Amino acid sequence: MAEQNESQDNRELYALLNLSPDASDEEIRRAYRQWAQAYHPDKYQAPHMKDIATENFQRICEAYEILSDPHKRQIYDIYGMEGLTSGLELGPTLNGAEVIKAELERLKRMKEREKLAAHFLPSGTIIANLSLPRYLDGDGLLVGIRMAMTSQIQSHLSKRNAFTIGGNLAVNGGEGGGAANALFRHQLSKDSSVEFVASVGLRALIGVQTTRNLSSHSTATMGVAMSLRDGSLNLSNLWTRQLSETASGHIELNLGQQSSIAVGWQKKDERRSASGELKFGTGLFEAAVHCTHRFSRKSLGCIAGRVGSSSLEIEVGGGRKLSKFSSVRWLYVIGIQGISWKFELYRGGQKIILPILLTRHLNPVFAAGAFFIPASLYFGLKKFLIKPYYLRRSKQKALEEEKESSAQVKEARAAAEKAQKLQQNVANRKRNKQLETGGLVITRALYGNQIVLSNLKSSSETSFESTSDVIDVTIPLNFLVNDSGQLKLHEGVKKSGIMGFCDPCPGRPKELYVEYVYTGNQFKV
Repeated sequence: MAEQNESQDNRELYALLNLSPDASDEEIRRAYRQWAQAYHPDKYQAPHMKDIATENFQRICEAYEILSDPHKRQIYDIYGMEGLTSGLELGPTLNGAEVIKAELERLKRMKEREKLAAHFLPSGTIIANLSLPRYLDGDGLLVGIRMAMTSQIQSHLSKRNAFTIGGNLAVNGGEGGGAANALFRHQLSKDSSVEFVASVGLRALIGVQTTRNLSSHSTATMGVAMSLRDGSLNLSNLWTRQLSETASGHIELNLGQQSSIAVGWQKKDERRSASGELKFGTGLFEAAVHCTHRFSRKSLGCIAGRVGSSSLEIEVGGGRKLSKFSSVRWLYVIGIQGISWKFELYRGGQKIILPILLTRHLNPVFAAGAFFIPASLYFGLKKFLIKPYYLRRSKQKALEEEKESSAQVKEARAAAEKAQKLQQNVANRKRNKQLETGGLVITRALYGNQIVLSNLKSSSETSFESTSDVIDVTIPLNFLVNDSGQLKLHEGVKKSGIMGFCDPCPGRPKELYVEYVYTGNQFKV
């Protein structure tokens, strides 16, 4: 009886009561009565046995409460316990899988928004421009520093209303300034919302913006803003459409002192992302394309190109994730302004960008050297330093996880042994009855590592119970034998969830090995 390793969170309650996922209401009630009689706390006088019974009885009652309710059971079958803890309002309106799915997705989005409530969101960018030609001319390496910092606090006043206040600071060389802004958002309906914004400082303005979902794939946003400095108006329109599961497109129109129109698209899947935009305006033309390919979970490569009224350049480079919140990138840039490198460090919402101009002349030999020398250096470091370091760290992490898993297995095994103590009397009574009638008697049952149990079949050893990868489940299986001398274990339900069982080797293929007697004959399965 080999068992797959895949997680089945929406089958655990069925395993707990040893039921098929297709069990009828009567089968659920029958299973509940069987388990409740064995685990009812009032049956035990010893304090430690009563405590064990109380803990397991509560689990049985919770499983029965969910599986005996048609609406709760339907949600559990689709989404597991997550669906039941997400706040779905049960009732006759949720009478289909698609309706339940849509409602759960809505509640997920609401919870994600609530996580942002009263949350401080800081971000910042520092750009330090360096120039090698300038340094060789004796004028210093640093050309200039630009800094931009923003922060905002979001708070949900109610289910429909949200308020955001924030500020930003910008410094360019010896000049700088700042601005404070406030935004109030009201959800008019499930498909539309309106935002009111006000800002003072560098960009003193007031404005209003409304967004509406035109269909399940299209959204439109329209806004108007008035400058408090000169009274000029700016109108903006944005239309977005989902072109496919992984692609979307947009059209943006701005009318005002700097009128423009832009058309763009984005495509993203698990390993690749690409985007492009074409923008026209008064004395303005710009086209940009950006592509990224993820080689592994931590490394990526990218290529980008820009052409416009005053720019023509190509960027090629790659990056690596250093930790959960940090990453670094190196880019090689060649264009009409010269050849340069760009180093970028990301940490949370903070960015440090270091462009280094190498030369203003497009020399082919220099251009090739500027690309291949650092690229070769990186791959050399990756092979001889970075990769060995991460391998050592992965092994260390695996050891730590193994220790943690060992503690969890120990705890689960102890819980299984406690459950078996409560099953002992009923299991012995059923076993004796089956012996009298020549029925089904489980003489030995082991559950655990498939390789260990395969070795058991091909050897004469009998002491495999001592290994940490196997648990003896003779008592639970005798407990589950019915009065007709039958033992039913159901497809699609993890055996490790049955009362008296546990998972002794998480992440590895498992098997149930059983030796039994039936009508006086011995069998193995």
